[in-house]
Amino acid sequence: HMVVDTESITTTAPSSVVKIRVDLQVINEVRTTFTGTFEKYGTKRGRGKKRCTVLMLNICELQTSKPMCDHLWFNRTKGFEQLQLTKGQQVQFNARVKTYRKGSIKRGIPIVYDYKLSHPTKFKKL
Repeated sequence: HMVVDTESITTTAPSSVVKIRVDLQVINEVRTTFTGTFEKYGTKRGRGKKRCTVLMLNICELQTSKPMCDHLWFNRTKGFEQLQLTKGQQVQFNARVKTYRKGSIKRGIPIVYDYKLSHPTKFKKL
């Protein structure tokens, strides 16, 4: 069954709960200015390489101050590097909303498509 709330759609499959970022879905493929709060750096494995990541919390659209999602992981690009972020730092940036596939058939995690912010640019500490 499906439950709708202001931030996401939750679908309950036999063994999992999957949240889709509905507010980002509305502006899919649109380049927009956002704000977020830096939480921490992390790593992920991709194609055999270890890649550095950045966790941002409380992502909002700048113009409307509308909350878009509670968190997003970004690749640690030069733009993020140059900011030298500390936990709790507010950041403004431009990004395009894109779809991405998540889940794993091998690991038994259902495949779903969600929304992310891609190619962040024009970073500014707030």
